[in-house]
Amino acid sequence: MDSLRIIDNWPAATAAAAVVRADGSLAGSHGPQDHRFPLASVTKPLAAYAALVAYEEGAIELDEPAGPAGSTVRHLLAHTSGLAFDEHRASAPPGQRRLYSNAGFEVLGDHITKATGIPFAQYLHQAVCEPLGMTATTLEGSPAKDGVSTVSDLARFAAELQAPRLLDVRTVAEATSVVQPGLKGVLPGYGHQSPNDWGLGLEIRDGKSPHWTGTSSSPRTFGHFGQSGTFLWVDPDARAACVVLTDRAFGPWAVEAWTPFTDAVLTELAAGPARG
Repeated sequence: MDSLRIIDNWPAATAAAAVVRADGSLAGSHGPQDHRFPLASVTKPLAAYAALVAYEEGAIELDEPAGPAGSTVRHLLAHTSGLAFDEHRASAPPGQRRLYSNAGFEVLGDHITKATGIPFAQYLHQAVCEPLGMTATTLEGSPAKDGVSTVSDLARFAAELQAPRLLDVRTVAEATSVVQPGLKGVLPGYGHQSPNDWGLGLEIRDGKSPHWTGTSSSPRTFGHFGQSGTFLWVDPDARAACVVLTDRAFGPWAVEAWTPFTDAVLTELAAGPARG
């Protein structure tokens, strides 16, 4: 896809991208597909998927207590537990505000470790990475932000999000639907959003503005971006997903570059078969 070459003009020493169709086939790729990049918060969708595997295996329930008093696994996944951003302290009652929280995903990882008897990094490997063939992906610390992976591996995950094999399609539909609609919150890097809609570990675009996806992205688009200059989105209306990993920290350059890039990708997808 010619649109993927746009990343060559970004202020990053290394960048790679891929677009995956809903049938799992590769629409296009550009850059070093097997280069391992820190994912930052793009780790969260992987951690959430492992949590959903634990749920389907019966190790946990989505509505069982986890985190601060009154909070559940569902609250932790949807950033409504009330936990602060990077501190293991409650700053709001559960279910009342959308407080984006790294601490919440760390509590989630600990909860799953206790429930399964398996360290969370190992559980993520066994539950998600190994069955999807994501051989270059590792969790090297926090379930919120310390994943390392490649575009090639995340393309496999993007295919799974569109045509689930590890999870029941109904579970993925729930994960990509709004949890507790109408809650306000801050989308890191993009300011206050009302509403600030999320599913289970996945951000949902809806009508948010400004946003890191494209102006032409459908409201049903879901995914995540990371402070290491990384993102993964799935647009069900376009029947495609896009993965971009870079070694340039998120900043004003990304706010300026990512939206037109996504619009160019979507325009090329709509125009017909990929040309390369």
